[in-house]
Amino acid sequence: MGEIRAVLFDLDGTLVRYHGITFESSWGAIAGAAGVEAASRRLLEHYLPRRDAYAEWVREDAALLAGIDVARVTARIFPPPLADGVREAVVELRGRFVLGIVSSGVDLVADRVCADLGLDFAVANRLCVSGGRFTGKGELRVDLWKKADVVREIAAARGLALDEICYVGDHVNDLPVMGIVGLGIAVHAKDPALEAASAHVASGFSEIPRLIAEHAAR
Repeated sequence: MGEIRAVLFDLDGTLVRYHGITFESSWGAIAGAAGVEAASRRLLEHYLPRRDAYAEWVREDAALLAGIDVARVTARIFPPPLADGVREAVVELRGRFVLGIVSSGVDLVADRVCADLGLDFAVANRLCVSGGRFTGKGELRVDLWKKADVVREIAAARGLALDEICYVGDHVNDLPVMGIVGLGIAVHAKDPALEAASAHVASGFSEIPRLIAEHAAR
């Protein structure tokens, strides 16, 4: 069993909880703030069952935002609503572990959370901006259903073994990651399958430093 050297977090529904938004997601929060919520929800309903078409989904969701002022959106969604206990847990973990975000959410939110919490990095899907407005283009960086591939790339780039990584997530798209890392923790779990696949199910972020410490003591 490897010593945990890095803690990676999902964003939407895990670190950040946009209550009242489907899956508490950054995509949904941005769509709502931009006034395109209904169209974005239709895309969600169409593409969520199609695991082979996430790139198309990102492209079409990004296109809904073409020409919309970024500041108008961020004024409504910032500061991101951190889950209870996140800030305190990160303070305990910072300096002892590599800390990062791996999310199929949006970089606009992931980068802000990364900076606010003093994390080491964030990897998320990019919404392109020019002249302070969304261009309507997006860059797929973390496929909703292929997050494990990104975690493998991060591990290789940072000289980490997979069993040296703790991953914290909330939904079924996190299942593949839970299967490859040394320690999987479900928090705010939205599906019993994720709970079953995780080493621990936390009721909140305040438990996470203790669970990592207990893992190290085994």
